Amino acid sequence: MKTSSLFANALFFAAIQTAQANDVEILATAIIHQSQGEYLINVKLQHQDTGWEHYADEWRIVDQHGHVLGSRVLLHPHVDEQPFTRALSNVKLDDSHQVIYIEAHDKQHGWAKQKLEIDLTKMQGGRLLVKSQ
Repeated sequence: MKTSSLFANALFFAAIQTAQANDVEILATAIIHQSQGEYLINVKLQHQDTGWEHYADEWRIVDQHGHVLGSRVLLHPHVDEQPFTRALSNVKLDDSHQVIYIEAHDKQHGWAKQKLEIDLTKMQGGRLLVKSQ
């Protein structure tokens, strides 16, 4: 009994680690001021895309309260293009948005636990680059 229970627990924890390992990783974000209150946001992602059933399919920008400020749906797998960068233009940000977050999603695991925090007060010359730690 003990051996089968230990084996079941080992499989359970291995499955959790595999799921976390397959989450989308947010590598970097570049924000560029476009016009009054509108920004271009580029997000660099990495994910072990395997095909149409399992790929990074969206990233989004949220504020500190979890309100979605914009999202970019990814329409196809990027199996042979890793890491990859995609942009979203005309994202509206105002002075109330001092900190925003980038979140990423994949078809099998949902929203990744990792969030990339962006401190907009650090923008210089209308530009900001933030890399994941």
